[in-house]
Amino acid sequence: MLPAAAAAVTKEPVTRMSLRRVSLITLLLAMSASAFAGVLPDDRADVLYHLYDGGGVEIDGPSVLVRKKVGKSVSVVGNYYVDMVTSASIDVITTASPYTEERKQWSLGADYLRGNTTMRLNYTSSEESDYDAETIGFSVSQDMFGDLTTLTLGYAVGDDLVRRSDDPLFERDLDKQIYSVGLTQILTKNLISTLNFETLTEEGFLNNPYRSVRYADAGTALGYSFEPELYPNTRTSNALGIRARYFLPYRAAIEGEYRYFIDTWDIEGHTASLTYIHPWRDFTFTGKFRLHDQTGAHFYSDLFSRAQATNFRGRDKEISALTSYTFKLKVAYEFLNDDGNNWWFLKKGKISASIDMLRVDYDEFSDLTALAPIGSEPLYQLEADIIQVFVSFWY
Repeated sequence: MLPAAAAAVTKEPVTRMSLRRVSLITLLLAMSASAFAGVLPDDRADVLYHLYDGGGVEIDGPSVLVRKKVGKSVSVVGNYYVDMVTSASIDVITTASPYTEERKQWSLGADYLRGNTTMRLNYTSSEESDYDAETIGFSVSQDMFGDLTTLTLGYAVGDDLVRRSDDPLFERDLDKQIYSVGLTQILTKNLISTLNFETLTEEGFLNNPYRSVRYADAGTALGYSFEPELYPNTRTSNALGIRARYFLPYRAAIEGEYRYFIDTWDIEGHTASLTYIHPWRDFTFTGKFRLHDQTGAHFYSDLFSRAQATNFRGRDKEISALTSYTFKLKVAYEFLNDDGNNWWFLKKGKISASIDMLRVDYDEFSDLTALAPIGSEPLYQLEADIIQVFVSFWY
């Protein structure tokens, strides 16, 4: 931890909660890297730079991934990922000190192909000043019915350690397990669909050690005070998603996706997106709109009636009722084609750039920076831009 102020640092919680799950998300992406079991991924190297800027938070850094086949049946992959976090968000301004931090993550994986079956093994490790995460996952994919159907079963287990930068004696465990099943079906020569179901179980320290909730306190000038949040120590979530892509006659494609989420904290979410992909010469243009809407956790409150008002209490805006909108623009340019005119040992090269424009409307989270009288504070809105520059080489 590199504090941005000389005072004792109380870390902003929203970004921390988001980064905690990155290793599991990365693992799931690696487990589903290929839509079909009977084909090993191509040999390639990817270099990514990402930037998130919004709500007083800036996150940026590089990622490098290299994949290589070993013989005809094995493919290995390695990835290194860095996040530089600078935060002065609404949570920091109201209850904490701004901070700067670096998070490093690396992963190793392997695919083994035997006939129409592909087995994948992946290990991911993430380290930062007050949070360590280790995740290992395994999946099996099987092509069936003339390679028109692919069934994938996956399992991952995570072992995390939560600490506090201002308390060297504070250590809490968090264990995670993910069970997933996916079915990909080629319906026609132009239409392909995927159905996925995932269950995530978590047990241990699930809240952020720095976060506070507020409660009514007539004895203060503001009319409220703060106390530490307290979450249940278990959570089970289930998500069902369906995605379909239709290839249009003029080489373009349209893709629709819907995802339903529900958990034992009474959060229920609906996510829908629509994507249009249009190739033109050596360019590919993509536009995407995504809508997400969710209810809040049963123990969430923007303002509790008194101190220790309930057994569990939280004021993380990400577990409140909210609606988010994302509009994405992406352009990719293939500067090296697989046409025999290779550069040295490189067969193909592509560079892409994208921007996601995100807006989140929080239905029950007040903007305390407005300094309005208690109970009349405006609701908080978040706007952010996410930029990615991606270079890939096939060899």
